[in-house]
Amino acid sequence: MRYWLDSLRMMLGAEPQRLDYTEAAKAQHDFKAEPEQRKLRVAAIREELAHKQTSYKWRKWRWSSIIIINVLFVISYWFDVQLVEGALTASRFIGFHMADLNAALQVVLAQKEILINLVIGIVTVGFLWWLAGGRSFCSWACPYHLVAEFAEMIHLKLADKKIVEDHPLDRRLRIVLWIVFAVLAFVTGYTVFETISPVGILSRALIYGGGLALIWVAVLLLIEIFYIRRFWCRYICPIGLTYGIVGSAGSPVHVEYLLENCLHEGECRKVCLVPHVLEITKKGRAHDVKVAVGADCTRCGMCIEACPTGALNFKIKGLGDLL
Repeated sequence: MRYWLDSLRMMLGAEPQRLDYTEAAKAQHDFKAEPEQRKLRVAAIREELAHKQTSYKWRKWRWSSIIIINVLFVISYWFDVQLVEGALTASRFIGFHMADLNAALQVVLAQKEILINLVIGIVTVGFLWWLAGGRSFCSWACPYHLVAEFAEMIHLKLADKKIVEDHPLDRRLRIVLWIVFAVLAFVTGYTVFETISPVGILSRALIYGGGLALIWVAVLLLIEIFYIRRFWCRYICPIGLTYGIVGSAGSPVHVEYLLENCLHEGECRKVCLVPHVLEITKKGRAHDVKVAVGADCTRCGMCIEACPTGALNFKIKGLGDLL
């Protein structure tokens, strides 16, 4: 329970806390601290970095998922097959109502009433993304996440050449903006956030055609390339925060960390969209020998791809490994 509460605190912008070790975790930490084990670990890290190979299995699955989900909207509209009507913010799948959780919240606050179709859409979508867990919507369905991933690749290449550098913001900004947009919707009666959300803008542009709003998306991507790595997803987007809260409550799918297998070299944190959730991978930080990665995790799998020792893996409660 305490770890779950701590992961929620981190998602809301708090810094990770040290938790009391279990007996098994303390024994593992003490074992790794032995001089001989330290030498072996350092040698293993050097060997790993000298022959570094990255698997992109989960990236291929994720990109395919994002493309397929969004292409279904395009095909349904342009060929009038009525499979998925609408856009990611609100739609019908074979006539069954679906609603983005944050967009639905904005509508309820703006209109000050709860519509039955909206309730159906919220329950359906909420349950599906609860099953997937964490902020899985972000990395498995969001069209902006895909283009932002390419922007991040460019940023990292430029950073390696010392052309740009990251300027991190306070992660608490996201919860402040979540509240601000909620209040604006309630006070103005208008879903203000939806006018600037690159998720909705891209989804509608793909289906119905582009417009001037795409300039705003381009501005965000330029900020992410040249100034702040993952500016929108890490520090601004209330959509991810909403899904993170829903996906935090006992979801069956999670990324599991195995203390015994970890070399603590930090390659996983370098690729993570939300590296604070991987504080447990730092030497001496894990409170147990097996730890489910926290609520803010996007379930993107990049940390799994970066880890050659199997210290991180997808798990389904009661079933074990996912693929």
